[in-house]
Amino acid sequence: MDRTLCLSLLFFTAAVAAETGGAEPNLTSGGLLWSTAAEESDLAPPPDDGGFSSLDGMLQWAISHSDPGKLKESAEAQQRLPPSELYKRQFEIKEIMEKMKMPSDAELMRIAISDLNNVSTSLEDRHRALQELLELVESIDNANDLSKLGGLLAVREELYCSDPGIRTIAAWVLGKASQNNAIVQQQILELGVLSRLMKMVNSNSMEEANKALYAVSALIRNDLASQGLFYAEAGGWMLQDILSNTSLDVRLRRKAVRLLADLAAYQLENVDREEQPFFNDQDLLKAVVDLTTSTDLDLQEKALVAIKSLLQLRTTEARVFKDFCALGDALNRMRQLLHDLMADEYQRDYVMDVENLRVEVEHTFQRKLKQS
Repeated sequence: MDRTLCLSLLFFTAAVAAETGGAEPNLTSGGLLWSTAAEESDLAPPPDDGGFSSLDGMLQWAISHSDPGKLKESAEAQQRLPPSELYKRQFEIKEIMEKMKMPSDAELMRIAISDLNNVSTSLEDRHRALQELLELVESIDNANDLSKLGGLLAVREELYCSDPGIRTIAAWVLGKASQNNAIVQQQILELGVLSRLMKMVNSNSMEEANKALYAVSALIRNDLASQGLFYAEAGGWMLQDILSNTSLDVRLRRKAVRLLADLAAYQLENVDREEQPFFNDQDLLKAVVDLTTSTDLDLQEKALVAIKSLLQLRTTEARVFKDFCALGDALNRMRQLLHDLMADEYQRDYVMDVENLRVEVEHTFQRKLKQS
């Protein structure tokens, strides 16, 4: 946006001030600031890229490079203008505002998608286009429009890019668009990307693995059909491998145990559905119980949530938790650890919440033992 437009806008703000009796409007997209009589040459150059991200940003720049004294003089001069001149300036500024009109979200999405579909687009520009989509699909309306604009197909192709950074953000876009959105979940699943995302979870790049598992979780959460596809692709064993590998990034293990907890909880909500065999696999259960010894309190908490749901499943056996997993001993050790952490006043409240959850798990465990 050039300096001439900035200056014109500032002239108009004086007219606004005149109409409001000299009151200073707010600097928001719904209000403007005082005008200035400074010459165009008095203003410092705009940002290096020659543009502004928003009207507010442009006005902020113009005001910060204006002389306060001249600003006041201009406002007083505007108050003396006849109504006809004031109306004329209002009309002129309206035309300027139309020229400066920011593109809609749909237009921005079309531009980004077009860049992705262009085979000559550089990796840097592809990354920028995906980043733009990532921000835009936070809105559920934009996420719903992504398929209509051809965006899902374009992003799917980026999952096969040779650059891990591009694959990572592409998975992130799909995960964010489908999060808590059944319509987009179904649209993405119909593209057959679930198996590809699950393979990406095994990537040597931890960022790619994390974002891929994030996308997998978003796609199958609270959806029986997609969970069936996940199990058919050996998703349960994929989670077991992640949980039992202590060398993996803790963020990946948190996502894995949270997904397991969600799957178990969803199974409990659908009692008429046959339980998956992997839920009662003793190696899986031990891997989850062993997470309670982690030094990461967040991971411990998520493990407790998963254990609580797993204990309530029909097919899990109390003796496996007791003898093979040594759940009783693990809960006792965790109680002592949490007791020691209580000394830290900065995390005391959180530690108390985890302790309350631990007690709930202990009670659930005891009930299961009595029922066996």
